[in-house]
Amino acid sequence: MVKSLVASTHIKKVNADGIIDADDLLAAEEPLEIRLGFGRQSERQQQSISVTMRTPGNDFELAIGFLFTEGIIKNVSDVSQIKYCTDNYREQDQENIVRVELHPPIEFDLKKLSRHFYTSSSCGVCGKTSIESVKTMCNIVSSIDNLKFDAALIYQLPDELRKHQNVFEYTGGLHAAALFDTNGKLVFVREDVGRHNALDKLIGAVLHKEKIPLNNHLLLLSGRTSFELVQKAVMAGIKIIAAVGAPSSLAVQMAKEFDVTLIGFLRDKRFNIYSGEQRINFNTLK
Repeated sequence: MVKSLVASTHIKKVNADGIIDADDLLAAEEPLEIRLGFGRQSERQQQSISVTMRTPGNDFELAIGFLFTEGIIKNVSDVSQIKYCTDNYREQDQENIVRVELHPPIEFDLKKLSRHFYTSSSCGVCGKTSIESVKTMCNIVSSIDNLKFDAALIYQLPDELRKHQNVFEYTGGLHAAALFDTNGKLVFVREDVGRHNALDKLIGAVLHKEKIPLNNHLLLLSGRTSFELVQKAVMAGIKIIAAVGAPSSLAVQMAKEFDVTLIGFLRDKRFNIYSGEQRINFNTLK
C-alpha cells in the first residue's frame, strides 16, 4: 500500500463575484510512530520513542534523521534494519509505524532520552539547559571554516526552492527544507506538513548519502526558524541557515552560541542577518 501525499475534498469558493462549488487538494497528514529496537541479540528490546504528525513519504529518512538529530545514532551505519510494522494492524495503519533496529553493540539509555525530549520540547523555558544538551550530543568535528555565500545569490534561492516544491504547488500546505551549494545549485529538498519533519527527512536523506557534515552548504527553510530547527542543523554541521520567515529569540541565541550564520525574512530581494555575517559576501550587491 502506497499512501498518497495529497487528499481531495469538496469546498465552496467565496469571493466578490459569488459562491461556486469546487474540488480542492489538501496536503495529507497522518501520524508516524517511530519505534527503536536495541540491546544484545539474545535480549532485544523495543521502545516507542516518538509519534509525529507528518506527510506520508520518505518515512525512513524521517526516522533516521530524527534519530541522528536527537543524538541517538551517530551515523546510518549504527542502524542494522528499518522497516514498517505491518503485523496485526489495520490496513490504514500499516505504514504509520516504523521500527528502527540498532546494531547490538550500540548502547541506548532510555532515561537520558526521556530527559532530553523534555528539555528540547520546552519551547525556550529551559533554553540554557537545552543548548548545553546539544553541546553534549553534537559529534560534528570542527573543520576549517572558509564558507562564503554571495548575497545576490541568496536572494534567488526562495524562487529556486519554489520550483521544486511539487506538493506545495498543488496544496499550498507544506513546509520545505532544502540544501544549496555555494553555486546556488539545489542539492536536496524535502517537504512535510511539519517543519521539523521536513528537516529530519532532509538530514536522513543526506545521511544515506554519507554527506555529513554539511559545512559547505546553505540550509533554506520555507517558514520561520525555531530553536529546534537550529539544533538539528547544528547536529548536521550546517553553518548557514536562511529562512523565509522570522527566527525566535532562542534560535538566534543558539545560532550565536554555535557560530551559525542565521538569516531571516528572505524574500523580495531582502533579508536580515542575525548572526555570522562574516560568511556573506556583499561585493556582488549592486
